[in-house]
This record gives sequence, structure tokens and C-alpha cells, in this order.
Amino acid sequence: MTAYQDAYRQSLADPEAFWLREAGRIDWVQAPTQALDDTAAPLYRWFPDGTLNTCANAVDRHVAAGRGDRVAIHYDSPVTGEARAITYVELLDLVGRFAGVLAGLGVRAGERVLVYMPMVPEAVVAMLACARLGAVHSVVFGGFAPAELAVRIDDARPTAIVTASCGIEPNRVVPYKPLLDEALALATHQPAATVVLERPQSQVALGERDVDWDAAMSTAEPHPPVPVAATDPLYVLYTSGTTGRPKGVVRDNGGHAVAMAWSFDAVYGMTPDDTWWAASDVGWVVGHSYIVYAPLISGATTVLYEGKPVGTPDAGAFWRVVADYGVAGLFTAPTAIRAIKREDPDGALVAGHDLSTLRTLFLAGERLDPDTYHWAAERLGIPIVDNWWQTETGWPIAANLRGLQPMPIKPGSPTVPVPGYDIRIVDAEGIEVPPGQDGSIVIRLPLPPGTLPTLWGDDDRFVDSYLRAFPGYYTTGDGGYLDDDGYVFVMGRTDDVINVAGHRLSTGSMEAVVASHPMVAECAVIGVHDDLKGQVPRAFVVLKAGAGIDPAELERQVVAAVRSQIGPVAALKEVVVVPGLPKTRSGKILRRTMRGIADGRPEPTPSTIEDPGVLEAITPFLAPRSG
Repeated sequence: MTAYQDAYRQSLADPEAFWLREAGRIDWVQAPTQALDDTAAPLYRWFPDGTLNTCANAVDRHVAAGRGDRVAIHYDSPVTGEARAITYVELLDLVGRFAGVLAGLGVRAGERVLVYMPMVPEAVVAMLACARLGAVHSVVFGGFAPAELAVRIDDARPTAIVTASCGIEPNRVVPYKPLLDEALALATHQPAATVVLERPQSQVALGERDVDWDAAMSTAEPHPPVPVAATDPLYVLYTSGTTGRPKGVVRDNGGHAVAMAWSFDAVYGMTPDDTWWAASDVGWVVGHSYIVYAPLISGATTVLYEGKPVGTPDAGAFWRVVADYGVAGLFTAPTAIRAIKREDPDGALVAGHDLSTLRTLFLAGERLDPDTYHWAAERLGIPIVDNWWQTETGWPIAANLRGLQPMPIKPGSPTVPVPGYDIRIVDAEGIEVPPGQDGSIVIRLPLPPGTLPTLWGDDDRFVDSYLRAFPGYYTTGDGGYLDDDGYVFVMGRTDDVINVAGHRLSTGSMEAVVASHPMVAECAVIGVHDDLKGQVPRAFVVLKAGAGIDPAELERQVVAAVRSQIGPVAALKEVVVVPGLPKTRSGKILRRTMRGIADGRPEPTPSTIEDPGVLEAITPFLAPRSG
């Protein structure tokens, strides 16, 4: 591992030299002379004396370099039957004019713009237009319900909101604008204007502060890129399913741009001449990093897919898109491959397409189980590469670095720590454990460029949430171990966040909804293993004395409430009525013990348990969900 070891050692021993060298991948208005600012540690900043514009790096510089005719975005929408190829020249025109629209609505550098859009090119245009102005975009996934959207509006306090009349799924039309109107009725903060993209599948009446996208663009003048400090925020992305004030992950401009350019090359092995597809949504961190910023900053072609590429209507959609556009690297979640495997176990749909351009399949968002790995490897005949990271980090913590130095693949492991990430495994006291022993996965500070420098408007919460448990380290919230070769094995969450089909969701927020049901005395929501989605939430409820409700009806009502208040993305479908929940003598519900049973790794029953019989009674209901 000579190339990898050299890069990894230098990134930790001399991050100043390592990251200043990699900063040369970016066009700067004022090039930085310093990489790391640690004067306010543990609040670190990268490239403090540099200035740049992220949009100019993603669009303008490629046009200036004579690559304007290259396709920047392949938009593929089987749900509408539309496909478009947008070149860098065309993208520059669209982004410049929409930046002019936003500027005309009063958006200035540092102000926020909330983006609530489906997977259409205009969503990417809106994000880049914000970056062009030095404004801070906050993209909210379209699956969130009005209440979840409202708390994000109140926290970000956007000057403007960009939305569409609807989103489109294979079997239904999702009314985005009415959902936004409902959220604004719940929110305290009110934006100055809302820009609405009218789609023919659902026309809406515009109100006084609503601006029609097409009409505004028809008269807009292009706006030039605004230089900003490298340490200025580029975007705020709220982690999903939070209760109370949402947790807004901040991404800066300079460190993020450098991390995107470096990782697209070193981690994923992609070049400016490649076509790349991250089969995610722009509302999630994968969409931010690897649908939009990394491929465009690198000058490559990115695929923007509207619809669900597995299941209905076509389990072969992945392979069709790869073949149609000559995709070299495909990034998705193990859930998607499991769904394809379920519908096409023999790989007939794989064999029916020319996949000769596909070099690597990358999987992330949840643990890649060996069965899925082997199925994909046998059918595709290419490396199947796991990588592990988080919304907070914005790019991989552990990976098989295909551009720097490809390494042997071990099923069940995302391979090794990525340069910049000093991974340690510690016990509950913060003491490092030997290889092969499970513990909490932590990262020695400082985190590398492109990771979160703080939480939006709340440095204290950032420290409390991530840095206080193990001083000097960032707490990932994941558990696992390192083997003798230095490979990382991530075994699961150590907190109440679960991964459902690659989406991180808080069981605590679901519990709050379940507990609000008038018949429920107390509850616990636990993630249990699911063959398709990795994990799914399962609610355990204790009814109030004398509650006379049919369990099936209770389940229907609770599922509907969670869907309404959090959104369909929560995926809660199972509600189990139990006589009691296992607790300590002090009354604390033993969620960790329940999670251990559900994960197939039961821990010793705590000596403080109040009634062991209660735990024994619910254990059968913690079994994995199959099928």
C-alpha cells in the first residue's frame, strides 16, 4: 500500500503541506497560504485566507478552458418520459440567469435560500445559483411532511424559497407547492418570495409572494460569481428526523471544494472525461456531494435521474441508464442492489445491457452485507466497493481508494481510513482497543477539509453532540473494529439513529409521534434488520389501561401519523402491542439492549433490569424482518 500509506501518513503528520498541495485542484480568487486554522480549536477552519466561488469552479472554469460543449448533466426521467443533455455552456447560462433572479428578489451573500425540489435540473441550477451569489442553500428532501419542513424554515430563516408545483413518482404525483404552503402556515419565519417551477403534471395558483420560474428566467440578466471567503458557508443540510430544533450541518466553501475535487479522483477514480451516476437525491448528502458538486467541480458528466430506478416499473433501469450514457462509476445504496437481486436473482437484466463502460460499483449509506456483495460481483464482473461516511463528513471516512491505489476487497469492510481521517477504536472510557475488538469509532481532531466545521448557529451544540464524549476526538456514533491489516469494519449505530435504505432517521422523532396517540401509554421504536432496506423501524407500544382498540387499527393510525408528521421516508409500518417495556429499576427503557437483540448481537442483560420476564416476552418481536 505504498501510495496509500505515503498519502495517509502525510495527511496526518503534515496536513498543512498535504492539503495546500491539493488546494491546487481549485481555482482561487485569492489562493490560500495557510491550510489549517486551529486558533479556535476544537472549532477548526480550513484555508482561512483563501477566497473563491464554488459555482465558478463547478461551471465557469470549464467553459473558460474550452470544455463548454461537454455534457454537464444527463437528465433522465422515466416518470415523465423526458431526457435532456445540458452542456456546461447551457448550464452556465441557466445558473447565471437564475442567480440574477434570486439577486432581484433580494438574496445577498450569506443569506439563506431553502430549496424544496424534485429531481429536476432546476434543483441543481438553484443550488449552483445560490453558490454563485455567495448565498447559503438549504435543500430539504421532498419526502418530508409540512411539519418537518416548517422547523427547517424557522431555523434557516431563508430570504427566498425555491420549489416546484409537484414531484413525480412512478405511481403518483406529489404536490410540493401545497405541502410548502402548509409548512409556511405552520412556520413563524416567512420568506420574502417563493419561486415556483410549474410542471404540467400539476399546475398551481400562485399567491402574492410567488414568482413563476419560467417568467422570471425569461427576463433575467446573468449575475457574475461573487467571491467569498473559503470559511464562509456554502450550504446547511439538516440531518433527518430530528426532534426539537433541527441539527443543521454546515459545509464551507473552500474545504468542501478541495475535498470534492480530491475525493472524486483519489477515492472514486473518476476523471473529467468520465460519466458518473450517483443514484440518490439532491436532498441527501450524497446528492449534494456526488450528484452536484464533485462531478461538476471535476468537469465530468453527472446523471440526474428522476424516479425510482429499482422496483416499479423496471428493475433493469440501473443497467439501462449505465448503457445509455456510458456510465463509468455507479454509486448507490446496498438496498437498491438487494431490490434488484430480489426481482432478478439470476441477473438476466444485467446480461441484457452493454455495461462495458462501467468500471466500478460503489455502495454506501448502510452496511454492505456479504450476500449482496457477492451477487453483484458475480453478475457485473467488476469491483464492488463499499465506502463509509456521514452527512456530517460530506465525503468518505473509509474507502477503497480506486484513484490513489486500489486495494484488495474484504466483504463487510469499506476498506481503510481515507487520508485526513485519523480513525481510532475506543472503549467506553476512551481507551484504544486492539485490532479485532469492537468499540466506538472515533476520529482524532482535526477533521479534514470538507467536513462540518460546526452546526448552523450553534457551536456549543456541535461540541456537545460530537466532541464532548471523547475529548480530542469526533464521535461518529458508529461502532466497529479495525482488523490486523488496518481495514475498518463498521458494525452499526451506537445511538438512536437507524439506516433505512441508506437514509439516516432518528427513532426518537418517531417515538414522539407514536407517544402522541391517545391510546399509547409508552413506546419504544427500534431499528430491526430487514433483508431489503438494511434496517426498518418497529414500534413497541404499551396501551393505556382500559384502552379498547384493535391492534390492526392502532397500527394503521400510528403509521398514518408518522407518515403525516415525518414523511413516508420514515418507513414505519409495524406496531407491536406489548404488555410492558424492559426497564432499569430507575425507569429507563433498555433501548440499547433491545437494539442488540434486534441486531443479532445480544448484550448481557443489565443487572439493573426491573423485570427480566418483560424482556423475554418481547424478544420474539425483535426478530429480523425478511422478504
